[in-house]
Amino acid sequence: MNYDTSTNYILEIDSLENNGEILTPLMMFARELLLYENEAISEQDHVKAVPSPPDKINDFCVDNIVAKVARCCRESKIGKKLPTAFYVHVSALQALNPVLGIYENCARRALENIDEATLVKFSLHQPKISYLFYPDFDTDAHPALKTSLQINLETGEVKYFDYSNSENPPVLHRKETFVAADYPNYEKFSRLTRSEEGWGLLDNTSVIGTREGWLKYLGYCGVEIQDHAVVERLKQENSDLSIPKIERHKAAMVRHSLSKPLRLVLEADLAIDGTTFFDYGCGYGGDVKYIAQEGYAISGWDPYYQPDTPRICADIVNIGYVINVIESLAERREALLNAWELTKNLLVVAAQVLIDDSARGQIAYGDGVITSRNTFQKYYEQEELKVYIDQVLSVDAIPVALGIYFVFRDAAEGEGFRASRFRSHLSTPRVRSQVKRFEDYEEMLAPLMAFVSDRGRLPVKGELAEESPIKEEFHSFNRAWRVILQATDADDWETIADKRRQDLLVYLALNGLGDRPSIRRLPAQIRNDIKGLFDNYQKACTLADLMLYSLSKADIVADCCEDSAIGYKQPGTLSVHVSALEELDPLLRLYEGCANRTIGRLDGATIIKFYARKPQISYLFYPDFDTNPHPALHTAMHIHLRNLSVSYQDYSDVYNPPILVKKEAFVTASYPHYEKFAKLSRQEEKLGILDRGAVKKHREWVKCLEENCVKIKDHKLFWRSNADPEKLKMLQKAASERQQKKIEFNAGKIEQTAESAEGTEDGKVSGEEHS
Repeated sequence: MNYDTSTNYILEIDSLENNGEILTPLMMFARELLLYENEAISEQDHVKAVPSPPDKINDFCVDNIVAKVARCCRESKIGKKLPTAFYVHVSALQALNPVLGIYENCARRALENIDEATLVKFSLHQPKISYLFYPDFDTDAHPALKTSLQINLETGEVKYFDYSNSENPPVLHRKETFVAADYPNYEKFSRLTRSEEGWGLLDNTSVIGTREGWLKYLGYCGVEIQDHAVVERLKQENSDLSIPKIERHKAAMVRHSLSKPLRLVLEADLAIDGTTFFDYGCGYGGDVKYIAQEGYAISGWDPYYQPDTPRICADIVNIGYVINVIESLAERREALLNAWELTKNLLVVAAQVLIDDSARGQIAYGDGVITSRNTFQKYYEQEELKVYIDQVLSVDAIPVALGIYFVFRDAAEGEGFRASRFRSHLSTPRVRSQVKRFEDYEEMLAPLMAFVSDRGRLPVKGELAEESPIKEEFHSFNRAWRVILQATDADDWETIADKRRQDLLVYLALNGLGDRPSIRRLPAQIRNDIKGLFDNYQKACTLADLMLYSLSKADIVADCCEDSAIGYKQPGTLSVHVSALEELDPLLRLYEGCANRTIGRLDGATIIKFYARKPQISYLFYPDFDTNPHPALHTAMHIHLRNLSVSYQDYSDVYNPPILVKKEAFVTASYPHYEKFAKLSRQEEKLGILDRGAVKKHREWVKCLEENCVKIKDHKLFWRSNADPEKLKMLQKAASERQQKKIEFNAGKIEQTAESAEGTEDGKVSGEEHS
């Protein structure tokens, strides 16, 4: 989405002055916010609170202010909300939360000539406000941006953008979202949006954001906009856009196993006994066959292969790789809506993403391509697919893998599933001392211990199935808990509670990227978690927003990477095995969650790579990580978080792919093969073959092993039987000297154990011997 602008000017403005004290707009806001909050306290007769002293202004750090403003924006009933910004028409400013009114007023005072501004844009992650000028907002159905002013309230810096001479300026859609319902043209704007949605004109968000892209897309769809209405163009005008004969049925696949979308449903335990399935667009019926083999009731419909099957409602409906083969925008939308109408609990939507090979002889058509088999394929960007599903169904789809989304009919159930994806796996603390009273009731108290291990808090009434016998004996959970604490370590339980707080903060922070649900929309168990671990929802959201804001600070992310006790570190990056993710600092888990929540994780990803100095996450797939001492990279997916673009690399046929060494550095000490990995690395370090860095290519590594007269078998290093005796003697001597230096360097920090003898194993291996 490109557009031309004039030179970006940075304007010098005079700082605000208060009794000789120079104030930035942000400082002025902090002062006025403090006065406003004190007045609000004094007006509440039933609240015996003491107003904050004036010097409390120092407590208003930038992070806290931005988090407060962002929360007010997300809670607003008026305005358009995006992950990084909140937009509102100037006519609706008075209807906003007073905090936003004070904030905007402090920005306005530092600027001139903004009376004609149309929209105000609040940044959600930085102390910035922009004033956008759309002169034709009321008269033009999709007005173009003429100019904009952006002010940084922290520094007072102002930036000016001029689009008036641009041939391809940004244009607005969905104008009713910016104004209040009593705005004079609200209904006209709303009717246009509903009409455009019916035509599918707003689905392809990747191309309609600029005037040139919008007009071109209207032309492809054979319509134009006249006086806030969609008008179909005359047939003769649109004859060059006639739809060719597409043979959709040829896109169906013969499946020899369950498709990935439905496999993910089963792996997530979303299907229970009695769950019913329906496959919308089932093709040859492979998924119907395999789901039936799992013992579930399922039927499927397909317009070509199974046209006579009734389309019936089911608990779980799958529309897998259907919408991407429909060339008609209207039919594509209709198929998705039809599948949703049949859904009782869960809709699974899957579509093709990422074109692996651009040289396949495909020709562009509409918003997709016509393949050599005369089928149509729409290759979505992952974020584009989510926006499409969300807009068509008015939902918040949950990405579970590339091109695969879950849509829950019950929003609370969806939030429960989303939260479960960020929960750490913890075990119940062991009994450390034998206490007679605990021993007498250990079996009765086991469910209570399991619950607290799972949730990090005591249950509330009705949450624990075994509540009655426990309360009959102890009268309350608190009394029963005191008995448990006599036999266990309280610190272990506090560690569990803290881990659950971190899990919740990561979940709430990621929800802050979109339209965070009110606490009433959350499942009862999560509401109870928040109350038990944070006291109230507002406090939890504030802490989550501060964590999210911290991600915008490169130094903070870099420090987390550098200070991590887990993972392999290289300049500017930290790489960890997926199994170690939940052990990382919560900020790094949130960092990865930003990619995973929006884009999804690469299927089978083995290593997650964090970039400390740029907003990027990479998922790396090493298929034989556990079995191959130095596995080769198979595929890599790089997610650029600033613009949510995705790049994909396939190394499966590369002659000299990258390989991993020092595998134990990527996992935790509890990983099943940790000691085996570590032992091999100690042998390689003693021989000195890791001195040239940790990242190597396959061919270079093979040559390195040959030059050092060694080979690897079953994660052990052996001398080669055919090695030159003199060279071998020299290598052995060098290895011993290197080991001795290491021992001396550590000066008593390590003991010389059998490790000194394990560097290279002499003797028989597979019939080979070296004397």
